[in-house]
Amino acid sequence: MIHSDSNLIKDIERVRQLSIVPTILDVVCQSTGMGFAAIARVTQDRWIACSVRDDIQFGLVSGGELEIGTTICNEIRDSHQAVIIDHVEESDDFCNHPTPRMYGFQSYISFPIILKNGAFFGTLCAIDPKPALLNNSKIIGMFSLFSDLISFHLQQSELLERSTIALQNLNQKLLDSDDENRQFRHISNHNLQEPLRKIRLFSGLLVDATEKNDVDKAKSIAFKIDSSAQKLSVMIKDLSVFQS
Repeated sequence: MIHSDSNLIKDIERVRQLSIVPTILDVVCQSTGMGFAAIARVTQDRWIACSVRDDIQFGLVSGGELEIGTTICNEIRDSHQAVIIDHVEESDDFCNHPTPRMYGFQSYISFPIILKNGAFFGTLCAIDPKPALLNNSKIIGMFSLFSDLISFHLQQSELLERSTIALQNLNQKLLDSDDENRQFRHISNHNLQEPLRKIRLFSGLLVDATEKNDVDKAKSIAFKIDSSAQKLSVMIKDLSVFQS
């Protein structure tokens, strides 16, 4: 799936706006003894840090990027499985992996952040140049809880944003509808009055002409009444279209 820059910016901003994020990163570092923790937005071609705690001068800040192909998070994006490394040098799977050598870490943990619709958002991850005891139920449970919590809050943030947009659209429709109603009342109260007034006037004249047996005048007035009635009919039709 191709993600536009505007959508990625929105995703990153949603994470930044979550008040729980700094606390989560602080607890991650304090509980693991690791010096760097981050929440990353990960796509098929981008790795972007949404929020960062860096106590080891790793040098990555919020909004910073890593080349996606050089990250283990790229592998997690494919597998949707957490990766936990207590000690890179002693790991059969990662002792020769290029990523730890490139970024200079010996301990690593990263959990996928899966949105409630099943989509992969990114990762909650931590690294440190020293080994750390990570592969245990306490740390695994904490990371699992935090990644689920981030997913939940991201969903709530998106729902709030959609609700706000829907409310704004509804308010605009109500304003537009109110304006249309005012126009409708104006047309009804003013434009229709003139042909009705003429019909009443001509009707009185027609009665008078009939009583006087003035046929020519009666015909002339009858044509005028018919003309006014046609105008009224057109206005009523236009109003029906306007109201529909």
